[in-house]
Amino acid sequence: MKKIFVAGTDTHVGKTTVACALLHFLKNRGHSVLGVKPVASGCELTPQGLRNSDALQLQSLSSFQLPYETINPMAFRLPIAPHIAAQEASQPLSVAYLQQRCQPALSIPADFTVIEGAGGWLVPLNQYQTLADVVIAYSWPVILVVGIKLGCLNHALLTTKIMQQQGVSLMGWVANHIDPVMPYATENVLTLQAYLSAPCLGVISHNMVKTDAIFNEKIAVLYNYN
Repeated sequence: MKKIFVAGTDTHVGKTTVACALLHFLKNRGHSVLGVKPVASGCELTPQGLRNSDALQLQSLSSFQLPYETINPMAFRLPIAPHIAAQEASQPLSVAYLQQRCQPALSIPADFTVIEGAGGWLVPLNQYQTLADVVIAYSWPVILVVGIKLGCLNHALLTTKIMQQQGVSLMGWVANHIDPVMPYATENVLTLQAYLSAPCLGVISHNMVKTDAIFNEKIAVLYNYN
């Protein structure tokens, strides 16, 4: 039963796109899968309670019929940083509390559990802890989604540098072209391939159908991690 964390260099870089594509990839190869979104802000208030569109996508692709609250145990209505949203909702948010709330999902015997982060790598949970601390506590390997836009080189290099310093296992990264008019976008991806030691697992063009076809042969690295 393997766990994989999908992180991003920023918010709105395509973490959900990659997480869903990964679930597709694994399901199509006969594996049972589970998608989890531990923390989500910007949720919609529905008759059933707060719901996040990203978490709903992960829920729809999972092999197990689970309550929404198991998929997304910490949901906040305001579309702001999770620690501020938690404060506004008068809810605790810490590594220990998040581990407690995620335990029902993490105990499901899926072949692969794909956990999607929130925002960038060091998004705070409180004054002292970040979501990265949860990843480190569980020793989850990470796939990093790089949003290809102006500034992405610095974002990606800083993120991978701190991951390295924290002892995080970076399985690979995915380049997601989120700016359709970015000049020299291909050159930026080539620069990242030259600088980053982790393999590029796929490149998503702006108009590409977002299925498991986004991955290249290096995605086989999934099977090399415990």
